[in-house]
Amino acid sequence: MSRLEAKKPPLFISNPLTKETLNQSLSLLSGILKSCYGPAGRLKQLHNGVGGYVCTTSQSSAILSRLSVSHPVLSVLTASVQNHISRFSDCGLFTAVLCCSLIENFKSLNVASCTVIKISKHLLSLCMDYLKSEACGCRVSVDFGSLETLLCLVRSVLTSKPACMLNKPEVDHLTMLILKAFLFTVPCHVEANAVLGKCIIIPVKGRRVVDSTVLPGLLIETPEIQWAKPLAVKRTCSNLIKIALFCVSMSGDLFNPEEGTIIVHHGISLEMAELNQLLNIGKQLVNDEVGLVVCQKVIHPSLKRYLKENHIMAVDRAGLSLMEPLSQMTGSKPIASIHSLSLSCYGSLKDVRVESFASKHFVHLIPHNTAVCSLILCNRNETAWDELKRACETAEHVLQLTIKEPLALLGGGCTETHLASYIRHKICSLSDSNFKDMDCSRTQYQLVADGFCRSLESVACSLNHDGGEVLTDMVYGHCWFVPSSFPSVSNWSDLVSKCGCGINGNTENLNWRLLQGQLGSPVIQGCLKDPSVKVADFLALDCFAAKCSGLQVALETANLILDISYVIKDQN
Repeated sequence: MSRLEAKKPPLFISNPLTKETLNQSLSLLSGILKSCYGPAGRLKQLHNGVGGYVCTTSQSSAILSRLSVSHPVLSVLTASVQNHISRFSDCGLFTAVLCCSLIENFKSLNVASCTVIKISKHLLSLCMDYLKSEACGCRVSVDFGSLETLLCLVRSVLTSKPACMLNKPEVDHLTMLILKAFLFTVPCHVEANAVLGKCIIIPVKGRRVVDSTVLPGLLIETPEIQWAKPLAVKRTCSNLIKIALFCVSMSGDLFNPEEGTIIVHHGISLEMAELNQLLNIGKQLVNDEVGLVVCQKVIHPSLKRYLKENHIMAVDRAGLSLMEPLSQMTGSKPIASIHSLSLSCYGSLKDVRVESFASKHFVHLIPHNTAVCSLILCNRNETAWDELKRACETAEHVLQLTIKEPLALLGGGCTETHLASYIRHKICSLSDSNFKDMDCSRTQYQLVADGFCRSLESVACSLNHDGGEVLTDMVYGHCWFVPSSFPSVSNWSDLVSKCGCGINGNTENLNWRLLQGQLGSPVIQGCLKDPSVKVADFLALDCFAAKCSGLQVALETANLILDISYVIKDQN
């Protein structure tokens, strides 16, 4: 008999933002995330404390999914950032670092939280209006008729993931492969309801990164393959290979007893009845001139043998993840029953080949007009491969988002410092009626705006992990990094050559100022000058959609947390 305990009352925590435990936890989380940010970010090793798999990473998707956060307020923050990552894949660390900085700066102000929230929403609308305007000086138009900007976008994603352990030739090689794979997935003929295809990543660990390659069509690993090259696969009279795609088991397994009771007459063998049904399906496939059978699960050995005798290739254990791209690529409809077949469920292929890569053997399915491709991705070890796979998936998603909205934002901290400079300039032109609408004073607005701008600038400063100075110029409002090996001097022009994004060179008098440790900043006289945006060999770019969303999510989450008055925690 179990012991009964009295139910404990819930724990009420009032004004959680004033508690020292939250301040310490927020500072710790912010420090962890900032230290991972950017191409020079420090790696983190995460494991569950009782052994098992160790993840080495600097990517937000891996860190936040494995990081245990006990404080309920911080759980709101991490859940919000993870939701952003699930939708956009990119700019997760930017979102998290900015959100932490906004909370720290806003709660240090002697301004009511409701006033801070109203003002910060106005500041966000100023930023979004500017970013979406033609006058924006920190965005770049993406021309899909030219490769330069697309290559910069992909390269920026790869170089921001140091745990991939890539050198420059490897980055260049993978950048071209990822872009090539993406272009394979773009339909050749645009229709009203055109859908992008899929890129399937095939893992090969223990090989050089430059051995990676991309192939049109789909590769299915078949360890037991013994077919000769070229394959003698049955073709139709029009020289096509007809394919049947099964998403049901063809192993001849009996019914699960949990599904109900089966009444069997005396002398009837369920195993033989099931096998006969499978062989009947095989006969129909032969009569319908099918040349390839792909099964998500297992095919009975007798059926495999029968199909092989009739020159039909049988591939089983394809797995659930390949069903959708197989259907999309071949036009076949997955068959969910072994008791009835329809001619309309078959698809077709241009060719089938056998490919060998490293110690692995694959069946290569080649379609007519490919919208599906296979990226054979290599790296030296499992840890680096896992990180590289995440980076490649992020880069592909960034390209998909960019094709919907062909814009990019300048990276390397330049968008953040440029936006901060723009906001400081913009608020000078606000009239008293604006403050009256928000029910705040000009002083309150300036305090919140300064906290907002310092938060943006702190994100840019987080890219610097080596102790050097971080500057911004008074002409373009871009971010510049001074190496730590040089002393602090007034003539910064001798120490910097390119801004963080790489678009501006040190070719004119830019009037520098320090970012770190400076609470305020001089207001730029006149409007910011827009740089002549011309894509260089290496320009650091960020996904427009992902960064705009990250900016919104960071500020809205910070406002939500600032508005929390009570935390009610169940203790049972």
